[in-house]
Amino acid sequence: MSDTETVQSLSDLKDLGEVATAVETSEETFTPVVSNAPLREQQLDAYGRAYATGRRKDAVARVWVKPGTGKVIINGRDQEVYFARPTLRLVINQTFQVAGRDGQYDVIATVKGGGLSGQAGAVKHGIAQALSKYEPALRAAVKAAGFLTRDPRVVERKKYGRAKARRSFQFSKR
Repeated sequence: MSDTETVQSLSDLKDLGEVATAVETSEETFTPVVSNAPLREQQLDAYGRAYATGRRKDAVARVWVKPGTGKVIINGRDQEVYFARPTLRLVINQTFQVAGRDGQYDVIATVKGGGLSGQAGAVKHGIAQALSKYEPALRAAVKAAGFLTRDPRVVERKKYGRAKARRSFQFSKR
């Protein structure tokens, strides 16, 4: 191979490198068009509210969500009165904190069955479902936090010949 051929092949490689970098930069500037439209539609009733049912343990909550000032009414009473413990109120408001919608929605809920902890979990589940129906774009964030999944744990039933579900009666040797 002569010197001229070597120089020519090097210049060809240099040209090839310039073309490759031009292709790389053009690929970087290309942005695919992705529609931000939600896959689901907004589901509202005649009054402009989103409805959902939440369940936890033996408690069932019927929840309506509408835009407002962040007022939460449960069984006709304010949340501070119905859920006196701050931890239960914290459980209810978790959905709005995850979605970044604190104080933007009013909630009206009716709850039956179970204890206070189960009822708070049921209201939280219902709020998460209703919020995802009102704003389908929030569904991914609420689902990632695990609020759309119904917690299947319930109290185990009592068995015959036992004191409770698993505890035996006290053994007496004599």
